[in-house]
Amino acid sequence: MSTKTFITDNFLLENKYAEELYHSYAKNQPIIDYHNHLPPAQIAADTQFENISRVWLNGDHYKWRAMRTMGVNEKFITGNASDKEKFEAWGKTVPHTLRNPLYHWTHLELKRYFGIDELLNENNASSIYENVNAQLQQKENSVRGLLNQMNVETLCTTEDPTDTLEHHQAMKNENFGIKVSTAFRPDKSILIDAEGYTDYLKELGKVAEVDIQSFQDLKDALLKRIEYFDENGCKLCDHGLNSMSFAEFTDAEVDAAFKAKLSGKAVSAEEAEKFKTALLLFLSETYHKFGWVQQFHLGALRNNNKRMLAQLGPDTGWDSIGDYTQAEKLSQFLNTLDGKDKLTKTILYNLNPADNEVFATMIGNFNDGSVKGKVQWGSGWWFLDQKDGMEKQMNALSNMGLISCFIGMLTDSRSFLSFPRHEYFRRVLCNLFGKEMASGELPHDMDLVGNTISNICYGNAKDYFNF
Repeated sequence: MSTKTFITDNFLLENKYAEELYHSYAKNQPIIDYHNHLPPAQIAADTQFENISRVWLNGDHYKWRAMRTMGVNEKFITGNASDKEKFEAWGKTVPHTLRNPLYHWTHLELKRYFGIDELLNENNASSIYENVNAQLQQKENSVRGLLNQMNVETLCTTEDPTDTLEHHQAMKNENFGIKVSTAFRPDKSILIDAEGYTDYLKELGKVAEVDIQSFQDLKDALLKRIEYFDENGCKLCDHGLNSMSFAEFTDAEVDAAFKAKLSGKAVSAEEAEKFKTALLLFLSETYHKFGWVQQFHLGALRNNNKRMLAQLGPDTGWDSIGDYTQAEKLSQFLNTLDGKDKLTKTILYNLNPADNEVFATMIGNFNDGSVKGKVQWGSGWWFLDQKDGMEKQMNALSNMGLISCFIGMLTDSRSFLSFPRHEYFRRVLCNLFGKEMASGELPHDMDLVGNTISNICYGNAKDYFNF
């Protein structure tokens, strides 16, 4: 049985054009990872991970879902099994992930970071575990070392408005070669119908030093935190919502609903929709004022398994694609901001592939010639950040927009070993263009096509975010 890896120099590159595009125009471009969930405390401390399970399996719900599907007991996933036992359980699972992106990612990451040229399975899991753990103790494999290996130039973590940003402040003065910024994520203040909402408001009020008793108080508190984030170098926000809210409202209606919530009364679906609309419009107008880029991740159906949610909490692998209606309210929301000339640079992400063409055409409604690619359709997200999902996203964008303005890939990851996903994206991108050069659908003009590739991989994001 062969154990030799299939991750060759020309992995996913199907012809000479794709190979040249990748090796000459994409491969060596720095990485701007403008959305992820990396813990800034570990970057600030330059953490040296004890073993690969800590950096590779912890928090990775992609791997967890695969292991559960294979019948692996939760003890070996999120439970009290040893780190080695968890890795061995993952090693046993990997051969069964053929055609799932996990199979590609797993072997790409093992090879790029640790030079592992074998196919991971139950027979070699123990030896690979020991090999990698020894490498992780080397200084070049600290958190910052891992980032430097992948040529990461800039990354943006994601923080709640209540965050102190102390770790970002500590890093600001270090100048260790990688720019680490943050993205403001105020979803907990928006989701008025969520459990624990009023408890969160108390926390927000305390941090902002605002006694939140009215809707205006809430806006004042959030404005103070936006000012604080801006002072600490933040230039982006991010929202993870089912769908965009939009309903006609009056200030009196919104304030009454908010005060009702504070007093312990139930808020109707109609009241919640008006509240969310009002607060999102306020936030977006504020982002425009500060010159931030706003991101909206739309379409996840979260926390489906209530039994397991109660046991393990959110973000542990119980989410899926939702089938929400997206177009009309998203259009109304963006149009309202545009009509006030308060629509800032905007990136939209869909989770349901059925919405691909909706999003590809939606961005064109609000690209008004003021900024190149002002409204972007973000790369394939979550369940869609795999070869087929990325190809479909890029094909729809090419057909209905301008892929030459596309700001490329992001990891959206909690792991410091996820940065080869940028390589994966670049290979898929180059192969897409290379195949059409081979078929005669694109000219054999390597400079023309190559410069487009390098811009999608790096240049467009560099200009868009002003990093």
